[in-house]
Amino acid sequence: MINKKESRLRRAGATRARIKLQKVNRLSVHRTNLHIYANIIAPEGDRVLASASTVEAEVRAQLAAEGTNGSCVAAAKIVGARLAEKAKAAGIETCAFDRSGYRYHGRVAALAEAAREAGLKF
Repeated sequence: MINKKESRLRRAGATRARIKLQKVNRLSVHRTNLHIYANIIAPEGDRVLASASTVEAEVRAQLAAEGTNGSCVAAAKIVGARLAEKAKAAGIETCAFDRSGYRYHGRVAALAEAAREAGLKF
């Protein structure tokens, strides 16, 4: 019997295989019940070029000021915008979006839209 996590990882594998053929940077998203993480990973998959998450002190402070935690759409928008800023500073303008098997809905979609609005192309 396949459980929920194995099913998600199977879907993620298909997406990652397509992205690997394109040989481009990928924006990988991981979400937990409490946090959301985003990384831009090199085409070889050997290093992280830029990253942002709700665990970072600056993001935690911003969320505390708003009175929310790291598991909401507002937090995902902050992380998406922050990642795009870091990517631009590192000279990255385009990447492929790897939703890691999650549905493009809610926090995952909010992160992607915020990154696009901040100037990242994918």
